[in-house]
Amino acid sequence: MNTSVKDVTLNAVFVSDILSYYDKESYQDLHAMAEGTDLSDPNGKVSMELYNNLCAWIEENLGKFNLIIVGRKIGETVYETFRKFNMLQENATPIDAMNALKMVASSMIQDPEGRGWEIISFDKKEIVMRRTQTFNSKLQLGLLDGLVRKTNVSGVKVDYLHETALGAEYDDYIISWL
Repeated sequence: MNTSVKDVTLNAVFVSDILSYYDKESYQDLHAMAEGTDLSDPNGKVSMELYNNLCAWIEENLGKFNLIIVGRKIGETVYETFRKFNMLQENATPIDAMNALKMVASSMIQDPEGRGWEIISFDKKEIVMRRTQTFNSKLQLGLLDGLVRKTNVSGVKVDYLHETALGAEYDDYIISWL
């Protein structure tokens, strides 16, 4: 996977969302990383490098499960945003949610190489998603989980099918439900 973040930006809302889960007084080091970055406009552009550094700090200092929990909350928020802007209907399926995620990622992330999400395969009870962007791998486990749970399916499980940390070219996530 191409891990370059050169000229890659994303909407400020992604950084604001991450920081919103950690109060400034208790997590001064985390918040200090974003000092000097204008987060007042959710649609303003910030560097992917800042986003990745925030996620790395959380993973290194608070643990990967903390990052997965934040990802799950962000996934739930993303779902509600999709509903608010009529990108998903009330009876949306998991594949509807993944299609919306793919589309929104391609519009909210400015990458000269067009990286983001790909849908590798899907059927009635399973979807395989490929992460081609440098988003934090662990946060995405939670994001996919939170997003799919909001589609009113039960028994949601998200795991790696292939993992870059173990030598795979891409992180492929297998999302299944009952």
